[in-house]
Amino acid sequence: MSWFESFVLGLVQGLTEFLPISSSAHLRLTAAFAGWHDPGAAFTAISQIGTEAAVLIYFRKDIARILSAWFRSLTDKQMRGDHDAQMGWLVIVGSIPIGVLGITLKDQIEGPFRDLRLIATTLIVMGVVLGIADRLAARDEVGGKHRAVKERKTLKDLGVRDGLIFGFCQAMALIPGVSRSGATISGGLLMGYTRESAARYSFLLAIPAVLASGAYELKDVNEGHVSWGPTIFATLVAFFVGYAVIAWFMKFITTKSFMPFVIYRVALGILLFILISTGVLSPHAGESAG
Repeated sequence: MSWFESFVLGLVQGLTEFLPISSSAHLRLTAAFAGWHDPGAAFTAISQIGTEAAVLIYFRKDIARILSAWFRSLTDKQMRGDHDAQMGWLVIVGSIPIGVLGITLKDQIEGPFRDLRLIATTLIVMGVVLGIADRLAARDEVGGKHRAVKERKTLKDLGVRDGLIFGFCQAMALIPGVSRSGATISGGLLMGYTRESAARYSFLLAIPAVLASGAYELKDVNEGHVSWGPTIFATLVAFFVGYAVIAWFMKFITTKSFMPFVIYRVALGILLFILISTGVLSPHAGESAG
């Protein structure tokens, strides 16, 4: 991998990680369209550490408060009813599904799941799901001629059941094209949570999963065409770009609909199918040299 490739892929990772459009799919597609080697699951997992570092800094006050309350709750029974302490446990509970499935499906994640036909399918299907979830949320927020405005849930209403459902939604993002934020936000909206609450928990829930995945893949950095230097450079680029994107996205979702992302996902998925069916793009582009 050249330094230019690592810069472009780091930029793509930072731009797409927090948007509901799938960063892993875009890393795979960028390489395929450019005629580069598939960067692979290891590069993807490690570069995501950069964007998760952006989450740690952006939500540093929330994270520090949650960690403090959680550690105190281990010895202080009175703290166990504290919302922040409970959030610590709920992040742990919500991380279980992706941890189990990530290990179980490791071979599929690094192989069959990177087929561009599957990515095109997940882009479209999850785009439609996000669109439906967004419309339901908008209907509750504005009401209608025969409907009153419905109050949606916040993170104070989050319990173990919903935490696990969020977790299984996050685990779906093991398939490129699903999108970690897209799946968890869609799940949250369908369960009745506000956009801001669903996004905030989605980002907090991603921290242990992404850091653990990145650490696990460190051993594979020098395999194939990917080496330490370009990988670290891409991770740094992803960090700086990702921080800017998350700051923008958290403001965007408070007043705007997810429909632009829905349209983009569906259009990109359809374009992929057209390119593959006409022979312009191979569903395994870049894999043989990866």
